[in-house]
Amino acid sequence: MPMTTSVLIAPSLLSADLGSASLEIERVFRAGASWVHLDVMDGSFVENITLGAVALNSFEKPEGCVFDTHLMVVQPEKHIPSFAKSGADVISIHVEATEHLQYTLKLIRDHGAKACAALNPGTPLETLEWVYEDLDMVLLMSVNPGWGGQSFIPSVFSKIRSLRERLNERGLAIPIEVDGGVNPSTIGKAARAGATHFVAGNAVFNLKDEVRRSEKEKVEAYRSNIQKLVEEATRDQMI
Repeated sequence: MPMTTSVLIAPSLLSADLGSASLEIERVFRAGASWVHLDVMDGSFVENITLGAVALNSFEKPEGCVFDTHLMVVQPEKHIPSFAKSGADVISIHVEATEHLQYTLKLIRDHGAKACAALNPGTPLETLEWVYEDLDMVLLMSVNPGWGGQSFIPSVFSKIRSLRERLNERGLAIPIEVDGGVNPSTIGKAARAGATHFVAGNAVFNLKDEVRRSEKEKVEAYRSNIQKLVEEATRDQMI
């Protein structure tokens, strides 16, 4: 599973119909999304509680689909083995949630997944200073974690730019993923700042008259939403 720096949209299953999770995964995969973002919340690190490793293991996973698993949990090191075993291909852990960041990143790799460190909007980049070589990706939260539908925090654009500069200085071409408030109005500026991977919830799954749409129409609507995000992210490249 190569990690590239091209624009990639990871639809967030949290904004989909979780009662039909496997079907929604299949739909966005058919619509062109090779990654699906899975939010794991424990009710402690964040207020809400969502799916766990058992639920993830129950999802039908199309061949070639990447489960981008975002652990918003305290002491994530306790949960790495179960999520890796359940099919998580990329595992993001919050630097604020563990006292053993380097150990936990290594643990993720030891279990065959790609290791990603996630930072809340107010968390400084200096927390990554001694673990860059242990990272396959960095996730920057552009909203405060735990709730959907929030607006992109403007200061994160500068944070993305600063992180990309630090990675370039170290010769590291790893992806920067942005999560929160990603839509056609914000994705272009985030991409120009240096982000490559974008978690999108409502911007992909928000459909009008969804009940009356056929299966084919839903897939095509998701495809259109994903393509619109890609076009906005790469607009400057097409000029």
